[in-house]
Amino acid sequence: MLKRTLFDDDHELFRDSVRAFIDKEIVPHADDWERAGVVDKAMFRKAGANGFLGMEIPEEHGGGGVDDFRFNVIIDEEIQRAGVFASGMCITLHNDICLPYFTNLADDDQKARWLPGIASGELMTAIAMTEPSTGSDLAGIRTTALRDGDSYVVNGSKTFITNGINADLVVVAAKTDPSQAHRGMSLLVVEEGMEGFSRGRNLDKIGLHAQDTAELFFEDVRVPADNLLGQEEGQGFFHLVQNLPRERLSLAVGSVAHAWTAFEWTLEYCRDRKAFDQPIGSFQHSKFTLAEMKTELDIAQVFIDRQTQAYLDGDLTADDAAEAKWWCSDLEGRVIDRCLQLHGGYGYMEEYPIARAWRDARVQRIYGGTNEIMKEIVGRSLGF
Repeated sequence: MLKRTLFDDDHELFRDSVRAFIDKEIVPHADDWERAGVVDKAMFRKAGANGFLGMEIPEEHGGGGVDDFRFNVIIDEEIQRAGVFASGMCITLHNDICLPYFTNLADDDQKARWLPGIASGELMTAIAMTEPSTGSDLAGIRTTALRDGDSYVVNGSKTFITNGINADLVVVAAKTDPSQAHRGMSLLVVEEGMEGFSRGRNLDKIGLHAQDTAELFFEDVRVPADNLLGQEEGQGFFHLVQNLPRERLSLAVGSVAHAWTAFEWTLEYCRDRKAFDQPIGSFQHSKFTLAEMKTELDIAQVFIDRQTQAYLDGDLTADDAAEAKWWCSDLEGRVIDRCLQLHGGYGYMEEYPIARAWRDARVQRIYGGTNEIMKEIVGRSLGF
């Protein structure tokens, strides 16, 4: 890997702490959680106790008080390095994707209510956008939240919701004005235990088995008007759009880190595994394949580090983030597939981590907006 200039000494000390936490609290349990289909929330609370949740939450609300996305990048990279993507995803979703809705949109009373628990791990978060009849078309959602006195009455359903089983707070995109498309959408926080709020199946997925993905149902759920995020109805779609660059950058960071991890496993395998009395990495095809992957990964790392710096500088556009999301997740799939091929028959065995990586990588091209939608966004930026 080319020398990186994105991090300073404080970041690397943080990386050491994160790596130690993952090796102690996640790696030994990852196989059990894969079989169970959900992680133990005790791990999540330990992550909070160690300062790995809500780093940008102000200290007055129990957070780290450091608004620096590089700390998020480090957590994402170390989860991938350890090969526990599914078990650690509850942390990255909470930090990278859900948190800005609370730090940027919550009023003072909401922050006092929710941020301490979000930082400590007592409150795990999720965001519910996708519905059974809609995928990437957010304007087409049908869940409604109609005002009734000092409450909203929420009806509808969501699906493919990450952290859907374990979440205590769910940011729900709903139509407060069903007659409107984009301008009729608002964001409400639905809390665990609200009457009429229920969870369906923990969905049986191809990969990411340790990460709970659920259906959510809302049947006349009365949500206090005080749980509206952004303080104004009809702004939900625009709030979602504002946060999408960060979400897609996070996915791209994870894609590159996941591909690097698979490459390192494969490089070691090609050095150790022998055929015809020589390491398989010594054959020209293997060397060329490894050389191509190494070059592509170096290019991707420079690209992502530059995108991260743009985000830190406030310059990352939705178009740029869409480029990163589709290109890096495509690269991830391409690299891991070639890595599995170099493992031969062993690559298809569950006991080898490359098999799990191959399964887990596939969804990266789907969630967060499909790669086809990402290309549409980039294409529109070209004036079409």
